[in-house]
Amino acid sequence: MSGSSTHLVHTIRSQANKYKDRDAVRYRVADGIWKGISWNDFAKEIDNISLGMLASGIDVQDKIGIYAQNMPNWTITDFAAQQIRAVSVSIYATSTAKQAAYIINDAGIKIMFVGDQEQYDNIIEVAADCPSLQYVVTMKNSIHRRGNEKGLLWEEFILKGSKDQYIEIERRVEEADFNDLMTLIYTSGTTGVPKGVMMDYTNFVSQFEAHLALIEFNDTYTNLSFLPLSHVFERAWSTYVLYRGAINYYLEDTTLIKEALLETSPDVMCAVPRFYEKIYSTVHEKVAKASPTKKAIFNWAVNVGKRCFELRNSNKSLSGLDKFKYGIANKLILSKFQKLLGGNIKFMPAGGAKLDPEIGKFFHAIGIPVILGYGLTETCATVTAWHINQPFNPDSIGTPLEGVEVKIGESSEILVKSKVVMKGYYNNPEETAKVFTEDGFFRTGDAGEFDADGNLLITDRIKELMKTSNGKYIAPQVVEGKVGKDHFVEQIAIIADGRNFVSALIVPTYINLEEYAEENGITFKDREELISNKDIVKMYEKRVELLQHDLAKFEKIKKFTLLPKEFSIENGEMTPTLKLKRKAISERYKQQIDEIYAK
Repeated sequence: MSGSSTHLVHTIRSQANKYKDRDAVRYRVADGIWKGISWNDFAKEIDNISLGMLASGIDVQDKIGIYAQNMPNWTITDFAAQQIRAVSVSIYATSTAKQAAYIINDAGIKIMFVGDQEQYDNIIEVAADCPSLQYVVTMKNSIHRRGNEKGLLWEEFILKGSKDQYIEIERRVEEADFNDLMTLIYTSGTTGVPKGVMMDYTNFVSQFEAHLALIEFNDTYTNLSFLPLSHVFERAWSTYVLYRGAINYYLEDTTLIKEALLETSPDVMCAVPRFYEKIYSTVHEKVAKASPTKKAIFNWAVNVGKRCFELRNSNKSLSGLDKFKYGIANKLILSKFQKLLGGNIKFMPAGGAKLDPEIGKFFHAIGIPVILGYGLTETCATVTAWHINQPFNPDSIGTPLEGVEVKIGESSEILVKSKVVMKGYYNNPEETAKVFTEDGFFRTGDAGEFDADGNLLITDRIKELMKTSNGKYIAPQVVEGKVGKDHFVEQIAIIADGRNFVSALIVPTYINLEEYAEENGITFKDREELISNKDIVKMYEKRVELLQHDLAKFEKIKKFTLLPKEFSIENGEMTPTLKLKRKAISERYKQQIDEIYAK
């Protein structure tokens, strides 16, 4: 890093010294009640957990795990590990015991911090198969430890620490190195085997410096953190919020997002496209049921907002009449929608999947500037974004951030070179080598092109890893492998990319299915009638559910459609080596897929 850059650990400590009794973080304790933790107390608790880690023998670059929902103790644990130069490894709160065990063993995690009873029980279930694991620390003192000797309450872990070791904390803080690993974030590959993305402090601080040029941000802002901190998007953003001295609200129960927005009235908040899709569809559903007069006023106000956005986005001035109309539109309609999000939003970063351009325009029209960004775990989140005060193409994913070089390679692949790009995959030099070009560019696996104004557009996905509109990664082969092994399933194609849940197209093994129908007295004249039979559909529903028992909830097929004929090479649905051509299948069965998501 440049000489002017400050190490993240030093910045957080200086913020604590600067803000002292002002709240650093807040969390929800009851309806409408949020409790704050001052910077002083925040820093003390970070020190307490650091001392507990030192007393447990955590050395420089040793690994600790965080397996929890969003809460202040998540970040306290993360920052505590950072200031003793340890490495925090994040695990999704929804991960299964088996998935967590793989990460523990691959990373060599010594201490696992868990957020709730379910996570604690999952770790205890696999602890005997995880030789590196010494302790399982509960972030809540209400968690029952089941009598397991590895289990420690948060307060018990703190008591392990000795104030005599403050000297060791100070020594490690002094020796903090930009090249130290800060975190490992595991991302599933197309084979389903997770890969540990190695991120150092240079990656994060480079991302933060790029954001200084991207957005206006000050320490009076409040942020609502509700996306999982185990994902690079929320992790980097929430860290940036505290890095800038602003206040971070933590929402543990994401089903309360509507209430939390009204209770906290945040200035900023990052979200995935699914969040914006839900608001957009809810608003338009209500408008559709409104009276003709109200509908006309809504449409007029939104159109005024769109016109004003388009003028500003084209670097054109608003006329006096435009300003007058916008004032009325805002008072009558637009401000009401702004209040749904708390009423104070300055801007909202969006990432994790593609955002429909019409939805992006709608939010800008109603006075909620959405900043759509593109990036990957391997790039510490953002590579390109819609710059808030610069013109952008709503059909694009924006322009490269400062300090980020993007070019188009073979097969139109988007290639990235920057200090935000990971060091590589942990314990996996072969996979690391695969994703870098000879001249050091990271291969994103996405195909794209630049428009005439330098905006990047994604045209296709080269890699098969799917991402739902909720920002969750799905390795389709894993799900297909589990369901496809059933003797009633001949072929299966997972649908998930850009969708809000996983679905599937299933081709039955008809010889077995017809035999089953005969044995159960089910009559039919052809395949179409057979797969439409409600008893056949129920049978498949039960089997699909059973076959997915060890998958995480977000990976599971929620709905499916049975198809009357096989995918074939002749129809362009399979390669000569019998691999699915996903794009061709999605196009051919568009109607059936649309029906699944319309239900």
